[in-house]
Amino acid sequence: MKVTVVAGNPKPQSRTLDAARILAAAIAARDADEIVDVITLGPGLLGWGDDGVKAAVDKVRAADLVIVASPTYKGTYTGVLKLFLDQFATDTGLQDVIAVPLMLGAGPGHAMAPIFLEQVLRELGATLPAPGLYVMDSEYTTGTAIADYASRWGAALSASDRAGVR
Repeated sequence: MKVTVVAGNPKPQSRTLDAARILAAAIAARDADEIVDVITLGPGLLGWGDDGVKAAVDKVRAADLVIVASPTYKGTYTGVLKLFLDQFATDTGLQDVIAVPLMLGAGPGHAMAPIFLEQVLRELGATLPAPGLYVMDSEYTTGTAIADYASRWGAALSASDRAGVR
């Protein structure tokens, strides 16, 4: 299973990216194969045809499992992540890719935020055999939410890949 992490945080090398790497490793029992730290793609995200953005899109499309992570901004995912996701075709852009939305936030009031990311990933054709995950950013390394999620959903995500469930 080829695993890719996408982090849509406006800061490079963010806690969001770190949490996504931890989740990928917990699900796959190894580090992710590819990392896309969206903010590093720079102004190429603002248009179409940028080679760096295209290469990042190709990495995601080649994945079997992609962890798509964002901090929670105004109750939803970031504009930086939206700019990246806009690069994928509707219905087919993430076809044959299993996606796991991960969102970090400052408090429990935004625990439903992953639903918005789930909806856009489905619109792009991704398969989501498990619900998204919301983690408090102050607890992603000390709490059990990521380990609990991987324990509950890891086998189902791996089985979906092996079975070609899309």
